[in-house]
Amino acid sequence: MRNPVKSIREASARYKTLDGKDRRRFWIDGILNNALYILMIVFVVYTIIKNNKFWSWGAAATIISQVASYLPIALGIGGCIVLTGTDLSAGRVVGLTAAVSAILLQRADLPNRIMGAFPELPAGAAIVLAILATMVVGGIVGFINGFFVAKFKLHPFIVTLATQLMTYSVILLVFMLGGNNGQPMNGLRPEYTNFVKGTMVEIGGAALPWYVLYAVIFAVLMWFIWNKTTFGKNMFAVGSNQEAASVSGVNVFKTIVMVHTLAGIMYGLNGFIEAARLSSVNQATGLNYECDAIAACVIGGVSFVGGTGKISGIVLGVFILRIIFVALQFLSINQNLQFLIKGAIILFACSLDMRKYLAKK
Repeated sequence: MRNPVKSIREASARYKTLDGKDRRRFWIDGILNNALYILMIVFVVYTIIKNNKFWSWGAAATIISQVASYLPIALGIGGCIVLTGTDLSAGRVVGLTAAVSAILLQRADLPNRIMGAFPELPAGAAIVLAILATMVVGGIVGFINGFFVAKFKLHPFIVTLATQLMTYSVILLVFMLGGNNGQPMNGLRPEYTNFVKGTMVEIGGAALPWYVLYAVIFAVLMWFIWNKTTFGKNMFAVGSNQEAASVSGVNVFKTIVMVHTLAGIMYGLNGFIEAARLSSVNQATGLNYECDAIAACVIGGVSFVGGTGKISGIVLGVFILRIIFVALQFLSINQNLQFLIKGAIILFACSLDMRKYLAKK
């Protein structure tokens, strides 16, 4: 890791060599490239002035908890964006795996239990089974996405749009099982909900749930995969230039399939967390989650031109997005406007990303 003090000194030395025109360009580029961060700081300061409760441990705990609940899907979809693609099925996979978790972890004494007379497993075994099941289900959808993208050279937008629709159909069928007739799935075992959203630690009277720790573990694991494994290096090589990667001996087909499969596994883990966090799962669970994840990745510097991105950037992007949405609640902004703001952020972030790309060319 580079010494930040040394980097600042080097940048300062280069700046002194620039003439007046280049210095103006330097500041303009710096402001535009960091416009989202500058606007966020201004927005946060404005929110604190309007509502000083935003500057509290309670607000901080809310933001951290929301970041942890949305981080796994962003970590998964980030790899797809590195490959110059995307994944529109991500939110529905979260919904499907949340339903799978709910089915496996409903209380045995529930009158309308979907598993019916199936004996209740010990809490630990049931939780492990649910985690493995969600990883398998998510991994299967991810594998299908990766296979069709890699084998038939289809655009990820088309492939994942198709699997999004198919996954939603499966969700609707799952909710009809066992005489459930499309009703929300609830009555989850307390061991499961405590395992996910039980209090891990209290700071200033505000509780942080256990799934914050799980999100940290996922982030560290994905950082290791991206930066310390051959698979991670191959992913960035394929994202930068598939032809060059292939000539260099990289198995492009295998890499694309593995990236999408890993993404699906992360969606599955997110679904496992989401079911317990919400305590009730319905057909709309996971709807539009991929939009937040894509926005967070782009804000965090994962470029749609491919081959560029950092796990730390994704974490920062999720933080920025959740800070904005929590701040909107503290400002009592109409909730219906959040979709407009979310779309504007995605458009603005993508525009800045493309500007950086064109400037480098």
